[in-house]
Amino acid sequence: MNKIDRRIVKSQQAIQSTFLHMLEDEEFDEITVKHITERANIGRKTFYLHYVDKYDLLDTIVDDHLAQLREICDQKQDKGLIEGTVIWFAYFEQHKSFFASLFKSKGTSSFRKKFLSFTMGEIDKKLNADEYSHHNADKQITLKFLGMAVIGVLESYVLEEVDGDIEAVAAQVGQLMQKHL
Repeated sequence: MNKIDRRIVKSQQAIQSTFLHMLEDEEFDEITVKHITERANIGRKTFYLHYVDKYDLLDTIVDDHLAQLREICDQKQDKGLIEGTVIWFAYFEQHKSFFASLFKSKGTSSFRKKFLSFTMGEIDKKLNADEYSHHNADKQITLKFLGMAVIGVLESYVLEEVDGDIEAVAAQVGQLMQKHL
């Protein structure tokens, strides 16, 4: 049984690693399952044992990143908003090429939706519940506004459209969030 488990893990790692390397050089839209399997030196059948298509592969990788981000958010609860934002941005710095590929691609709308939902959920944990107890529409607008703002700055940073080091950018985002929470 362990031998099979190791093969499954090894195959999935090969597929994901190859896919991530391809994302560094190619647009997501240009990558095909055929190219992934050729580069990973596996059969198409092996790919399809693990993933429905390249979108399923991408969703799996994005879900893994969101799970890691959720852990980071849980671990930084005792930190201040600015320090926590710096820790959060550092994760994106560490995985910059992956996120830059996703932000550049037109075919990764599922990533954007999941990421926005995740970000809004984390912001919701910090909102003053009393202020929005009778105005759910106001709360949703505030969450969407702040979520889109954070993602917009993060995207600009990852795509190197914003000058400044990671700590300065993250601290400024944290300060702006603090003003609106």
